[in-house]
Amino acid sequence: MDLVFFTTFLRDHLLAVIAVIITLVFIYHYIIEKEHGVKLSKKYRDSIFEAQSKIFLNATQYLISGNKDLAIKEFLNAVDLNRETLDTYFALGGLFRSNGEIDKAISIHRSLIARENISESSRLKALKELAIDFDKGGFIDKAIETYKDVLKINRDQYEVIQSLCRIYEDIGEWDLAYNYRIMLSKVGHENQSETISHILVEKAKLQFESGDYKACLEDLDDAFRFAPSVSAKILKLKLFIVQNKMDDAKSLLIELIKEHPMYASFIFVSLEEYLNEEGKQDFYSRLQTLKSYFLEVGDWSKESSPSIILSQVRLLKAEDRIQEAFDLLSSWMQENPNGGDVLKIEYIKLLIEVNKETEALSQTKTLLLSLNNTLTRHFCSQCGYDSDAIFWRCPQCHNWETIQFRWKV
Repeated sequence: MDLVFFTTFLRDHLLAVIAVIITLVFIYHYIIEKEHGVKLSKKYRDSIFEAQSKIFLNATQYLISGNKDLAIKEFLNAVDLNRETLDTYFALGGLFRSNGEIDKAISIHRSLIARENISESSRLKALKELAIDFDKGGFIDKAIETYKDVLKINRDQYEVIQSLCRIYEDIGEWDLAYNYRIMLSKVGHENQSETISHILVEKAKLQFESGDYKACLEDLDDAFRFAPSVSAKILKLKLFIVQNKMDDAKSLLIELIKEHPMYASFIFVSLEEYLNEEGKQDFYSRLQTLKSYFLEVGDWSKESSPSIILSQVRLLKAEDRIQEAFDLLSSWMQENPNGGDVLKIEYIKLLIEVNKETEALSQTKTLLLSLNNTLTRHFCSQCGYDSDAIFWRCPQCHNWETIQFRWKV
């Protein structure tokens, strides 16, 4: 009965049975080929890995030796070997950028961004690298736009915000610089109060130069709320002089010198910069009053600050009070024989002025034996940038309030 049933079923469903058998055979061969393919793929991948390792080792050796061109060549070989390796593209883009080939770096990072089979984290990284390319290449508008595109994806990008701060400070967009410094203070752990104060001072300077003293004072008040920076106090001192608030100016001058004696030599230079630009007679006479007050009030020599002594000596010389300048500096030099080369030079000049040539010659010989080959008056304490001009933000390392007076010449 079973045999008859089976025969009848097979006859009635012969095509279906054949189709099932063929399908099973195909599945069997597929499995066999897949296992073989996996083994072949693994062997192929191992071969690629070995070749890439050798290429990366060669590239590293070239980088260590400083040969960027050969390192780039090795990375190009790695790209030809396996075009799916993103790290190779990033390394190559970075090398092109550091080698000054900005256009090639831009091309690589743009190609990564345009890929469909790339993770969002890798796309974000490529976008950041593209922004840096534009930045390094001097394409400021494109750099700003791309940095902002990065922040649209992820706002917690400290380095990106920091780059935008630097750019806006470089081009003098102080409102935007302020906004991004505020953003940076929220993302990072560093206190930005001092820097924000300086930024608001720069903004206030623009108001001051345009004659809008009310707006200038408002910006200055904001600056003081963040931090009572030296630049803020000097600008407020200048504002008091312009507005003929001399009692306030005198009080602020004394406060500033007592708190920051090392900046004493900067104060009057900064005030005279405005005088040179504007040439206003009223400001000149008021500034002379403030200088006289500085020379007359208190015994500053007891502060033992070379900057204060230097300021006094130069002001006395400017008023042709040579003997007083000599007596002051001579007394201070006796108590502070290692006061700095700048004061020694001033002392030699005064020795000549008071007709003490023999002593001047002796002091000159001593000075020349220890003279350092430095011509600029100021330098940055962070990066060593040199300049005769006063700078509150270093043009080289972009740090704020790192200016130092050079006492060694």
